[in-house]
Amino acid sequence: MLSTQMSDTRTETPPPGLHSSSSEAGWQRQGKLWSNLKELCELLRIPAASSVNDEEFLFQHVQFKTGQRIHTIGQPFDTLYIVHSGFLKTVLIDEFGNEQVLSFPMKGDLFGVDGIHSRRYASEAVALSNCDLILLPFKKFTALGRAHVELEHAMYSVMSRELVREQGMVSMLGALSAEARVARFLVSLSDRFAEMGYSSKLFNLRMTRHEIGSYLGLTLETVSRTLSAFNEIGLITVDQRSIGIKDVDALKTLRRLPPSSSRAKQVAAKKAKQLRDAAPGTAPAEQLESV
Repeated sequence: MLSTQMSDTRTETPPPGLHSSSSEAGWQRQGKLWSNLKELCELLRIPAASSVNDEEFLFQHVQFKTGQRIHTIGQPFDTLYIVHSGFLKTVLIDEFGNEQVLSFPMKGDLFGVDGIHSRRYASEAVALSNCDLILLPFKKFTALGRAHVELEHAMYSVMSRELVREQGMVSMLGALSAEARVARFLVSLSDRFAEMGYSSKLFNLRMTRHEIGSYLGLTLETVSRTLSAFNEIGLITVDQRSIGIKDVDALKTLRRLPPSSSRAKQVAAKKAKQLRDAAPGTAPAEQLESV
């Protein structure tokens, strides 16, 4: 339900034909309320159509709070969503209420495409943080496509990009060990943060260990144990939800973790090296290990 709309938003005049019912689930606050087509294309990383007047098409921003649902399974489809800021998850829910996480949309991502086929959303989208979403009514999208073919092709390339990403995930689930799945997931997040202009070396996980496990086809315990092991051998640092990437190349190529006994030796050798570096002239590692 649209609530506590700021006084300055009442002065905004919606563009003709703007779809409004999707915004009723969210809330609006003082800030950016509309984006033009050029801004939309920049966000999606596609070329803007030179033949379109930027102010001819305006797209509404709607904000959602952490935990709020953007759309639910079976809800009538009428809108695509573009993430301007924030983090979300899309999920399938079975008859027992179990969730299967399908994706983690973030800045520049398009979601809601699964509703085009049956005209009902096939998944549920939930905000993992406060989010600012741009509404792209499907009727407006099709009208743009009919008038500007090059823009329609660019938008289809965005949809294809999301499909390729999902196919890559399916392929990874079938081919990689549990440790390698978690490693590639961290690399993927690192790359995405870099694309958004944030640090690729230090970031916060907006999703829980359980949600990561659901996405990767692993248990919460396996995800937690693997992150701890990565931290132990120096591939990453972990502080609750804060992740520091220390060796991205190793994460990209990791196939399996060495046995725990081998990891213990690696950790001991690493500590011995740190002692030597901190205090020149200290006994060699072999002597340290025998003390």
